[in-house]
Amino acid sequence: MKNVFHQVLLGSAAALVAVSGARAADAIVAVEPEPVDYVRVCDVYGKGFYYIPGTETCLSVGGYVRFQVNVAGDPAQNLEGDDYDLRSRVRARLNFDAREETELGTLRAFARLQATNLSGANNGVAIDQAYIQLGGLLMGYRDSMWSSDIGGLEDGLLTDTDLIVGDFNTNQVSYTFAAGGFSASIGLEDDGTGDVVPDIHGKLVYSGAWGGAFLSAVYDETFNQEDVDDLFTSAGRFVLNGNYPTLLEDGDNGAFALKAGVLLKDLIAPESQLKIEGHYAFDPTVYAVTDGLTTAGTFAANNPNILNPVPGSVPIVLEWAAGAGYAQAFGKVGVAVSGQYGETFDTRFFVRNAFGQLLPVISSGDYYALVGNVGYQITNNFATLAEVSYRNVDFGGPIGDTDQVSGFLRFQRNF
Repeated sequence: MKNVFHQVLLGSAAALVAVSGARAADAIVAVEPEPVDYVRVCDVYGKGFYYIPGTETCLSVGGYVRFQVNVAGDPAQNLEGDDYDLRSRVRARLNFDAREETELGTLRAFARLQATNLSGANNGVAIDQAYIQLGGLLMGYRDSMWSSDIGGLEDGLLTDTDLIVGDFNTNQVSYTFAAGGFSASIGLEDDGTGDVVPDIHGKLVYSGAWGGAFLSAVYDETFNQEDVDDLFTSAGRFVLNGNYPTLLEDGDNGAFALKAGVLLKDLIAPESQLKIEGHYAFDPTVYAVTDGLTTAGTFAANNPNILNPVPGSVPIVLEWAAGAGYAQAFGKVGVAVSGQYGETFDTRFFVRNAFGQLLPVISSGDYYALVGNVGYQITNNFATLAEVSYRNVDFGGPIGDTDQVSGFLRFQRNF
């Protein structure tokens, strides 16, 4: 009887174990995971692009954070009355670049946001660039075609203070035809007047392994005496040695200007660049304006535009100018120098004589500028740059000349 009882008990336990094991096995059956669309690298447009999950659009996000100390010498003054102005500046920039291929060519959207903090005064976030491209068609807000990088040849004279005339952003529409190293562009830009007639631009560029060359032309649809006077008052009335100037023009409501340049790479030594550039304006125009006397705050001014091309500084309107720049890399060290010489348009000053009478004096001014810098790549994506510039404009006679030394020290982390 005892053996029978043991057999029944063992049989019941075995049954329970079997049932429990079956239920446990049922409980741990794995559910098939949902498919995951992982981020894929997009190497069609170069480094840094990846596919937006679920799309054929490639996106790149980059930018920099920059700390900079600016110094502007006499005639700038600081709040304590010293004959210089020193300001620290922090800037953050974000670039968003989205591209994909279509039957009409590459479809691109580019947006650049940046915020600048100048000596504790937060300037807020602003759109520095935003435009759409489809093939050769471009529409949006960016550097004027007169000064922008089209066809792979960047404008300017190789130093950070690049001595460009007409360097500002506009709303614009343009079309570029490119074949091999050659490109031809035509564009219309909003001149800020509110009428239906825009400024007209054309640009020819050829670029190759040796460097490149370009020729630009612009017709400024309306630029009259009120416009040229506004140039001298946008940052406060320009006073040159106690005299107030008025830029003269021919009474026509338009202006035409030409600009050309050539870039030669590795001509003098490996990792070298030599740039020569010049312009001629047939009439006073905003596209012939270059930075003049500054304050340290000018380095952090709001984005320049066609109505205020050099915010915070005194403009110099050049009838013609020619310049050259040279840059040389030595491993992690880079040096660059540039210089420019030109002549302003005729300018009228009212000079007080010995009897206290104000008499008009009309004169053009000789202008020149010199810039030099040294940069060092501290580590990957982190570099420093120190630059000094000198500007001088001389109207001669009772007006005389004025000059200024300015510069900056910069640290920048790219990503």
